[in-house]
Amino acid sequence: MTIEEQEDMVTGHSLGDEFEESGRVWFRNAISEEDLALFDNPTAATAKAGRRLDVSATLRAALSEESSLLGAVQRLTPKAMPVRIVAFNKSESANWGVPWHQDRVIAVAEKVDVAGYTNWTNKSGTWHCEPPQSILDEMLFVRVHLDDADQSNGAMEIAVGSHSVGIVPAAKAEEMANTHPIETCVAKRGDVLILKMLTLHSSKPAQLPSGRRVLRIDFSASQLPPPLSWSEQTTET
Repeated sequence: MTIEEQEDMVTGHSLGDEFEESGRVWFRNAISEEDLALFDNPTAATAKAGRRLDVSATLRAALSEESSLLGAVQRLTPKAMPVRIVAFNKSESANWGVPWHQDRVIAVAEKVDVAGYTNWTNKSGTWHCEPPQSILDEMLFVRVHLDDADQSNGAMEIAVGSHSVGIVPAAKAEEMANTHPIETCVAKRGDVLILKMLTLHSSKPAQLPSGRRVLRIDFSASQLPPPLSWSEQTTET
């Protein structure tokens, strides 16, 4: 089924309306085999909970204007472009779990003192910070599944619609998540899940850790206020 056909199946209101309400949209079998092959190589060596990827020529091709992934994302946000890429490979040697939380950190080119940008950290040479909620509200959190995922190998869980409550303190994350429908993100290779950035999510360790690769890509349609800018390693896509 094409992305266009999947969109046509949303009844009563548009795909965009569905996304605003639930905070998530699935595009099943959305990535071409050619693009999946491009994604496979940079994720193969990942052996920890998450590894941020520099943008190689291979990834630039997989995220180009002609790519199946960018086409899917831009059906929801026409000007969205990738601003951070993280690879995950939950396996026998890296079998983690994470409690309910929101991802509220962005990667930037350099540390700059700008009002509203806080909690600065340097991770592997790249500066990260927490931006104002207005920036997070318009960002997308996209997961490209490179392996099948279900409860047995630690598929992510999401609290559907939880993006609408805004910033949630870490101590309240589980309590707030449980006031929303919980969805286990069962997926096949090539499926794409697009989420609102502030969606609460969690992950349990795999029961059968046989390898569960996911590429997580953050997208934004906006530039950061100068002199801040998105990380140079990702904006070249």
